[in-house]
Amino acid sequence: MKRVILTGDRPTGKLHLGHYVGSLKERVRLQNEGNYDEMYIMIADAQALTDNYGNVQKVKDNIIEVALDYIASGLDPNKVTIFIQSEISELTEFTFYYMNLVTLARLKRNPTVKEELKQKSFANDIQVGFLTYPISQAADITAFNATIVPVGDDQLPMIEQTREIVRSFNNLYGETLLEPKAVLSDNEACQRLPGIDGKAKMSKSLGNCIYLSDEPEEIRKKVMSMYTDPNHLRVEDPGNVKNNPVFIYLEAFCKDEHFVKYLPEYKNLDELKAHYKRGGLGDVKVKKFLNNILQEVLEPVRNKRKELEQNKEKIMEILFKGSDKARKVANENLKRLKKAMGIEYRNYCNN
Repeated sequence: MKRVILTGDRPTGKLHLGHYVGSLKERVRLQNEGNYDEMYIMIADAQALTDNYGNVQKVKDNIIEVALDYIASGLDPNKVTIFIQSEISELTEFTFYYMNLVTLARLKRNPTVKEELKQKSFANDIQVGFLTYPISQAADITAFNATIVPVGDDQLPMIEQTREIVRSFNNLYGETLLEPKAVLSDNEACQRLPGIDGKAKMSKSLGNCIYLSDEPEEIRKKVMSMYTDPNHLRVEDPGNVKNNPVFIYLEAFCKDEHFVKYLPEYKNLDELKAHYKRGGLGDVKVKKFLNNILQEVLEPVRNKRKELEQNKEKIMEILFKGSDKARKVANENLKRLKKAMGIEYRNYCNN
């Protein structure tokens, strides 16, 4: 069986650190290891329109922004296929057939959907397109026979719903589709990076992000304004590292060698945590350490991005080439799906 990876992002803004540690860094690792047969990276513009249908220009403008972040972060168009979702019309047909396999009640029970509805305050005015985007995700995954889907932990319910759709289809029409497997980062802190304001999730819509393209001074200001332990009022006060965004970011990004370079009085993160917990270590010092680390991580990404921005036409050529390749694959798999369902009418008289 082929090992195929499918993953992607909605183009509603530039990518941020949550994307980077939650899935983007993992994609680059998988790409460079090469233990797969095919890898598809989708810019999910059609899905982004489910709650941005009144602002199409926003989605359109951010397609190239996301592509720039992808390539600047290390994704290589010669090794992976980067494509635009709306360029693959076959995905719509996959979605349409899968709609018959999922109840409205099941969609509403999806934890990811419930959380999104809560965040966006939709109340009862829920667009059908938004509510059914787990079905659309199942279409995206199965259209390319993806077996591996790198995601953040908040997307696990979506993968499980895809697996349910696959099982329902195979039970009805015979073994046709493959059940995908979600791949999470090994680092628990990377699975869901909180916002700089202490909220559970870094989100473009909440404005609590550090973007991959942020300039050094923007990064510094954001880090120094980060939420910490609200009870750690004085340097001598004992501090709490649990649910403290600064220490969660350090869990995600710092290595022992960073202490040698930027904070040599400590050997590792455990020592730093122990000092903070017993008191005598101020937030400013810890934040300055985090800032140094993030500046080091983001500088090469930002510099590469600026270089790529000089030739956006080339970036669009990469996306169109990837979309052409992806369309051929999706079309072949759609034919196979329709054959399993028995709706190949052009061969009707031969059956």
